[in-house]
Amino acid sequence: MNRIQLVGILGLLISGAVLQAQDATAILSRVDSVINAPRDQKATMTMILVDKRGNEKVRQAEFMQKGNEKRILRFTAPADQKGIAFLSLPNDVQYLYMPAFHKVRRIASHVKNTKFAGTDFTYEDLSAFSYSKDFTATLLEQTADFWILELIPRPGAQKDYGKLKMWVRRDNNYPVRVEFYDRAGNLWKVMERRRITRVGKYWVAREMEMSDLKEQHRTIIRLTDIRFDMGLSDKVFTRRYLKRGK
Repeated sequence: MNRIQLVGILGLLISGAVLQAQDATAILSRVDSVINAPRDQKATMTMILVDKRGNEKVRQAEFMQKGNEKRILRFTAPADQKGIAFLSLPNDVQYLYMPAFHKVRRIASHVKNTKFAGTDFTYEDLSAFSYSKDFTATLLEQTADFWILELIPRPGAQKDYGKLKMWVRRDNNYPVRVEFYDRAGNLWKVMERRRITRVGKYWVAREMEMSDLKEQHRTIIRLTDIRFDMGLSDKVFTRRYLKRGK
C-alpha cells in the first residue's frame, strides 16, 4: 500500500468518525426535544419501592415541570412522607423541603448524587436537564428499531456516572432504556421506560423503573392524570411554593 492510498483510507476513517459523531449528536438533540417538548406538564405519581426480598413500599406524589429547567415533586402519601418536596431550577440549583424541620434547604453539589427519600433516583436523576448539555454522544450501534448511544459526561459536568448507554427508538426518538455505569466502568443502574403512548401531540412513558444492581433495589413510577400545556405559573417553581404547596 503506497502513501497516497494510506492517506486516503485514513481520510475515509476520520470522515466516517466525524459523521458518526454528528449523527449521535443529532439523535441526542432529538431525544431532548421529545422528552422536553411540552411547555409544561403535571401528573400524579405512584412510586413503588421494592427491596431485594420483594418487600414493597408505596408512595404517592405530585409532579410538575415547566420547560426543561424547572421541576417540582411533592409526596402526598403516606403520612410519614407527606409534604417532602424537591425543587429543581436552572443553573443546577436544587432545594429540598422536609416538613419535620419546617425548613427549605439548598442541596449542595457534593450530595446531588445521593438518593432522594429512599428511592433509587438521585437528586440529579430527578432534576430537569438536557442530555445534550451534559453529555457528548457516540453512536455505538443501530438496529431496525433502535439507535444505541454511549454518553460521556462533558468536562465540568458534575456526574457520579462514568458513562451512560442509551437505547433510542428510531420511530419517535424516545429513550426507552438507559444503563448507568460507575467511574470504574461497572454497570450500576438500569432505567427502563415502558407503556410509551401519545397523549395529544406528546410522547410520554406512563411507567418507569430504576434498578440499582449493586443494592438489589428498584423503584417503579407510574403516571396518571397526565396533563400538558396548562400555563403553569413561575410562582409554582419557588421556595415559597415548595414549603407551603400553594
